[in-house]
Amino acid sequence: MSRTITARAPGKINCYFKVGPPREDGYHSVASLYLAVSLYEDVSATGRDDEEIHVSLHPDSTAVSDPDSFPLGPENLVVKAAMMLREHTGHYAGVDLCITKRVPIAGGMGGGSADAAATLVACNALWGTGLNREELARLGARLGADVPFALHGGAAVGLGVGDLLAPLLLRERTDWVLVPASYGLSTPRVYGMLDRLRAAEDVPTPTEVDPDMVGALMDADLEALSGLLVNDMTRAALALAPELGVVRDLGEAAGALHALVSGSGPTLALLATDESHAEEIMTQLSDEAGVATIAVHGPVPGASILPTIEHTL
Repeated sequence: MSRTITARAPGKINCYFKVGPPREDGYHSVASLYLAVSLYEDVSATGRDDEEIHVSLHPDSTAVSDPDSFPLGPENLVVKAAMMLREHTGHYAGVDLCITKRVPIAGGMGGGSADAAATLVACNALWGTGLNREELARLGARLGADVPFALHGGAAVGLGVGDLLAPLLLRERTDWVLVPASYGLSTPRVYGMLDRLRAAEDVPTPTEVDPDMVGALMDADLEALSGLLVNDMTRAALALAPELGVVRDLGEAAGALHALVSGSGPTLALLATDESHAEEIMTQLSDEAGVATIAVHGPVPGASILPTIEHTL
């Protein structure tokens, strides 16, 4: 009898992202304001009788245009997450992992981190390893700075390399229109371009997120928020993919309060006044420019088990 547990974790956008100079360890200190949004990755974990870890891609994976090219081997973060949980707990069980990908791949929205977070939650429940969310987050941080946030969800200020999280309690939701690109941008490549563009500049190390930005998001003060959204990675993403600037301008011409690159890009996030306004922006971009869009809102919860999908085969 093989038991299956499915966990779901959200993608994110960075409403605020300041990046410091390269550090001696090769990383960059950042000051980020993360917002978990309603675009999710699902990972189903099914027990095996051996110790093998096998990964497959669910056919409902809307973010994958070429399933044959999607990496399912040891380089995939779901494999790394499952192996790390086994090594940490000493529970060497096998598992079949099936990923449903909806977050744009290499799109600056933390889709791979959401996969890792969902895997940790699903396997922790499947194997009965008993780690709490904080323990899973500390483990997940070893896989990437965005994994702890995908586990916690909601909204948070992130410092250090983005893994030092301070949760925020938001009073209202905000609505966004995402514009995914047909291509991805490697995060290390975008950071490398940013370093080259700023080589002659005196770049400070960020130590906090603008308090006005925090207050505007907490209160859903859209007028203030639209003037405070910022991402240092934008100039590097535009240098690597100049067409992003055209799409950004189209989004603002369609009525978005502000358009910014999420994370390292190339996904664009367009701020709307509400759900109805988001639909109007989507319609205009689709009808007039043929641009594909996705409506989302935030904040949403972090990685969790989908109880209606838990079952025994």
